[in-house]
Amino acid sequence: MNIARIITNLSLDKSFDYSIPSNLVNRISIGSMVKVPFGKSSRKGFVIDLPQKSDYPDLKEIDSIIGNKPMISSPLVELGKWMADYYCCTKEQAIIALLPAAVRGRLIKEKTRKIVRVKNEAEIPIILQSLNKKASKQADVLRFLLKNKEYPLSKLVKEHKISYPAIRTMEAKNYILISDETQARDPFANDRIIPTSPLNLNTEQSNAFNKVVHSINSEKKDVILLFGVTGSGKTEIYLQGIAECLKLNLESIVLVPEIALTPQTTERFRSRFGDQVSVLHSHLSAGERFDEWNKINNGQVKIVVGARSALFAPFRNLGLIIVDEEHETSYKQGNIPRYHARDVAVMRGKLENITVILGTATPSVESFYNAKKGKYNLLTLSQRIENQQLPEMNIVDLTVENAEKERYQIFSRRLITEIRDALENGEQVMLFLNRRGYATQLQCLKCDFVAECSDCTMNFTYHKSRSQLICHLCGSVTKAPEKCPGCGDKRIRFSGLGTEKIEASIKGKFPYARSLRMDSDTMTKKDSYRQALTSFRAGEIDILIGTQMIAKGLHFPNVTVVGIIFADQSLNLTDFRAGERAFQLLVQVAGRSGRGDLPGRVIVQTYTPCHPILMSAIDQDYELFFEKELESRMQLKLPPIEHLLLLSFKGENDDEVRTYATYCFELLKSKIPKHINCSPVLPSPILKKRGLYTYQILMCTEKIMVLSKYIKQFFYSIKSPKKITVTIDVDPYSLL
Repeated sequence: MNIARIITNLSLDKSFDYSIPSNLVNRISIGSMVKVPFGKSSRKGFVIDLPQKSDYPDLKEIDSIIGNKPMISSPLVELGKWMADYYCCTKEQAIIALLPAAVRGRLIKEKTRKIVRVKNEAEIPIILQSLNKKASKQADVLRFLLKNKEYPLSKLVKEHKISYPAIRTMEAKNYILISDETQARDPFANDRIIPTSPLNLNTEQSNAFNKVVHSINSEKKDVILLFGVTGSGKTEIYLQGIAECLKLNLESIVLVPEIALTPQTTERFRSRFGDQVSVLHSHLSAGERFDEWNKINNGQVKIVVGARSALFAPFRNLGLIIVDEEHETSYKQGNIPRYHARDVAVMRGKLENITVILGTATPSVESFYNAKKGKYNLLTLSQRIENQQLPEMNIVDLTVENAEKERYQIFSRRLITEIRDALENGEQVMLFLNRRGYATQLQCLKCDFVAECSDCTMNFTYHKSRSQLICHLCGSVTKAPEKCPGCGDKRIRFSGLGTEKIEASIKGKFPYARSLRMDSDTMTKKDSYRQALTSFRAGEIDILIGTQMIAKGLHFPNVTVVGIIFADQSLNLTDFRAGERAFQLLVQVAGRSGRGDLPGRVIVQTYTPCHPILMSAIDQDYELFFEKELESRMQLKLPPIEHLLLLSFKGENDDEVRTYATYCFELLKSKIPKHINCSPVLPSPILKKRGLYTYQILMCTEKIMVLSKYIKQFFYSIKSPKKITVTIDVDPYSLL
């Protein structure tokens, strides 16, 4: 009996057995998308197994198969099953995450265009003799088609100024053929690419590259942590590693953490490999994503560059996965399934026996710990290429700086001097502040009223360009008042810093300089990132101001000065990873400077110049940072020593949410093994968000898979109140 085990598009975490009709036996395989009868209706589903027998008699038959080949490869189906178990979600949720919405919904149609070609080429000379006298335009078109073989109908009509009725007449007389041709939507349509050749590698790069090649060619593949300082040439190793895969007819995936990095990274890879490169990220249109995915699935390209979900590119002969900037938190998915792309990349490498490279200048504590333990192969690049020096980093103590002035100044004297000198020398400047908006707080000087979002325990941020107060948690917007809403006094004050205020201040101090702000308020259009970065690279922008989207991976040789406006901001968060993130951000931002022939200078403005994290970052001493950080995490049994699992309970009523969370805590406490540490019910650091109150339980264990399976079963066995949502986050990257 031919049986298919299928999951439907319902999140039941349950598969169903169906019989395969004889006409589909040779067409259905694991990963096929099918339509099946389900109850009184029919549903789409995916084949996740082909068992020899079923425990159920009288199986219903599959109605039909969707598509000409499996949507998901067998190894990817196995990866989806692992994700469901590890990240506490249903199999349906995990499997569906492997496909872009445009593909799994099948709502996007292929784009077609009309193509014209001559029908009987041998007869055309005779036809031309009669047409030259009575229909010269038709004769011109035929002569043109003889030379060009085929041509788009719309362009032919426009360029030759011939009418559509005339074209139809030519078709009716069998002079020409008009047919439909599938036309891929091309996200690179307007790009101009200058081809590049492989660069000569220095000694450190050569040693690392040789080990990458050895892994690609070995029977047992490695996970490689490529730990290289900023500007050390990691990307060239990626490029030459991919070239090695191409020689072996193997495919490659390159993950980047931010959409802002995708245009530059894609350009570098397309310059080397041309049309063999495809791209997958959320700023593509649904049609572009559909076509790019189909190009990959049909074997038309060998390389994919993209953000998190590009990891699931449907390659069948994969040889290399590269996770660039592996430390980045944006690799962690916020919605179900809450996977971490770096960790899932490692698992895909294990399941398909693929070499995986994790590249970074500031490794995550987890990855460096795995490398120290021998789980990953550590390759180090300690020097910048072409003997370039790491930028000189200088601390400015804002406490001393502002004590000497009558009022608070955004820019220190040292930073102003460095910016001025750079501009006078035709060099470029980057200014970093990881907070958008103009001011972080509106406060009344008379009654101390502070403008807060009614749906979140969060102050409104003032956006001057829009004259609006915006909540950066829920997106709530209200008009900025001209007087205090509490007492009516006009002495309201906007305090705090954001990138919009930095931009305004720069325009005031350097009116002749061309500045550009890059944050989520300005980068709103599809091509905003590409246009901004292209303008900056071309020297059309002197000063680039931005949030963390300008902090990593970007390569601009003419940038000599980087200003970190307020280094303390990321040091004071209530999160055990705050120190790690602060160190990574400071080093990454500093690394944008001095990547060309000129030396770089970095000015770090801070109120805590002696903070140990800051001192490690200034010295760019990752080993020292890691040793101190690991020591504190060992004492508290935090990752990477043990795994965390975060339970969050959300609802509109504070008391009901807290009561239900406490009820679950008591049940869990009585049943879970003693080796699992479980915190009491605690309010989230941000208690109210989008009108919902949140309480949390944090669990800690060495055996996360055991805990994940138990927690998943536990919450499927009890029925949560309708007004309360429970979320499960394995290996959470934020406790806020």
